Amino acid sequence: MPAHPPAGSRVRPAWRLLLKELGAFGVVGAVCFVIDLGLFQLLYTSAGLGAVTAKLVSTLVSMTAAFLGHRFWSFSHRARTGLRREYPLFAVVNGVTLGLGLAIVAFVRYPLGQEHALVLQAANVVSIGIGSVVRYLAYRRWVFPAIAPST
Repeated sequence: MPAHPPAGSRVRPAWRLLLKELGAFGVVGAVCFVIDLGLFQLLYTSAGLGAVTAKLVSTLVSMTAAFLGHRFWSFSHRARTGLRREYPLFAVVNGVTLGLGLAIVAFVRYPLGQEHALVLQAANVVSIGIGSVVRYLAYRRWVFPAIAPST
């Protein structure tokens, strides 16, 4: 019996775990995307909030839902480092991507002078896409780190 399992037998479970993680991240992201878009649209077109304020509120609500989904599903197999550590880091990562989203929406709204809800929604969608990539990489690296192998 070999001392180490064949390389192929180690790669398959790693790929499966990555696919599970990406799939769950995608589902949580899709649900939070709908929350973000729907709430942004409602706040901007019906509640009378400005575009940037609507973006701020919609992102904060979807961020809280995302933390719960990612902690208890997407990254449930990773190390548990405690809510006191995870949530503030999660908030910082989301704060950075929120700032990016606000900057994109504000740029389209003010310097470009766009007021139409569909144009602002397109800017919102672009900001969410860019933010999603940044968030996934940051969550894996800092918020929900891999379990350290035992020696």
